[in-house]
Amino acid sequence: MPHKNHLNTARSSIRQALSWYSHIRRHPQPFAEVKHKAALQTELEGLRGTLEKLDREIFRIAAFGLVSRGKSAVLNATIGRDILPVGPINGVTQWPRSVQWMPEELPFPEINQQQKTSNLVVELIDTPGLDEVDGQARSQMARDVARQADLILFVVAGDINRTEYDALCELRAAGKPIVLVFNKIDLYPEQDRQAIYEQLQSLSRNSGGWVNLGQKTDLIAKEDIVMVAAEPTAMQVRVEWPDGTVGYEWETPPPQMEELKEKILEIVRREGRSLLALNALAQARDAETNMASIAIEARSKQAENLINKFAGYKALAVALNPIAVVDVLGGSVADLLLIRSLAKLYGLPMTGYEAGKLWKQILFSGGGLLVGEAGSGLLLGLSKSAAAVGGATGDGVGLSAYAGAAIAQATMAGYGTYKVGQAAQVYLERGCTWGPSGSNTAIREILSQVDEGTVCDRLRQDLLQHFE
Repeated sequence: MPHKNHLNTARSSIRQALSWYSHIRRHPQPFAEVKHKAALQTELEGLRGTLEKLDREIFRIAAFGLVSRGKSAVLNATIGRDILPVGPINGVTQWPRSVQWMPEELPFPEINQQQKTSNLVVELIDTPGLDEVDGQARSQMARDVARQADLILFVVAGDINRTEYDALCELRAAGKPIVLVFNKIDLYPEQDRQAIYEQLQSLSRNSGGWVNLGQKTDLIAKEDIVMVAAEPTAMQVRVEWPDGTVGYEWETPPPQMEELKEKILEIVRREGRSLLALNALAQARDAETNMASIAIEARSKQAENLINKFAGYKALAVALNPIAVVDVLGGSVADLLLIRSLAKLYGLPMTGYEAGKLWKQILFSGGGLLVGEAGSGLLLGLSKSAAAVGGATGDGVGLSAYAGAAIAQATMAGYGTYKVGQAAQVYLERGCTWGPSGSNTAIREILSQVDEGTVCDRLRQDLLQHFE
């Protein structure tokens, strides 16, 4: 049951994050400004909400699209009930509305045959149109819903336009699985319908604009495009009555939703819990990064003083010490202590082992700058040691050489520590996402276990690009 294990992995990671970041509120030096306290509380509450959704196993499916594409009708036809309001006027849906759907066709492979359904709850969410006039707030609200969604239905009603294309790119970049729903197919002759369907299949992601077939990275996989008629147009039919008279009546055909329903059920059945876990971890990663940023911003002045103090102490110690090897080792220890001290100041989790890994990452990710400084510092240290030997014999030239090398080495050492401190602040903004149970580590673990050709597999590159 790998997808069940994925839920447990996500739960463990988020609970650990809640435990760690709750310590920030109990820090010996509370935040001075109310805005930082409020922002931290908001992120913690969001993280608790994510864990609650995970524990209740609520799988959210949100419908997006421009106005008059039939989003509400698609959801109504999916559940088989007219719950969400629809109408001929643009903008009928003015705020997100949700409805639970408990299809009986949703057994999981490991569920006992005597059980009709799994305990996974499917929630369908209707959203305002993304292009409503004077609807900036409602559009932002819709994007907030997208962050909570585990699966997105993007509803179109014909050839896709530029606004729809940009919205699709934005949603795909956010690492969301998308099913492109071609609605209102009853309005098109078969030939036109097929031409539009093939055009939708040719869409690819490219910052330069529209792209056709032949691209390696598809914006939407062909298997994730379905055609439906959620609310078919009424047709006039000829009726012959028993008495021989002939009349005409308007008759509304039944919705054509089988393809979409089967697609949703297939995704939820095979990958619902894995997608639920990945989305929860992505939200946790964002929350952890935001909380770390809040802590760093709130204590920026204290951190600057701390970095300057360590840089000054290290420069002085290096200048006075005559042994080159001890300079290098002592400088490394000072940098590690600085990283641990910064984490403690911010209230962020950081063990000695993690501080060592972070120091190495900072050292080798600076384009060789810090490594070069370390090498130059060692050479200066050797020169200083030789000068110290000359000075010990009473050679005035040796003492002058020692002083010059000591000042140069101290300046370089202090600057190196200052750069390490600045880099550590940037890396600490990632919070504990890269720890043994961190959200990024958990995401990688889950992605390494998904099967090829699945929705999770198609999302792999989008999710991994956040780590680069």
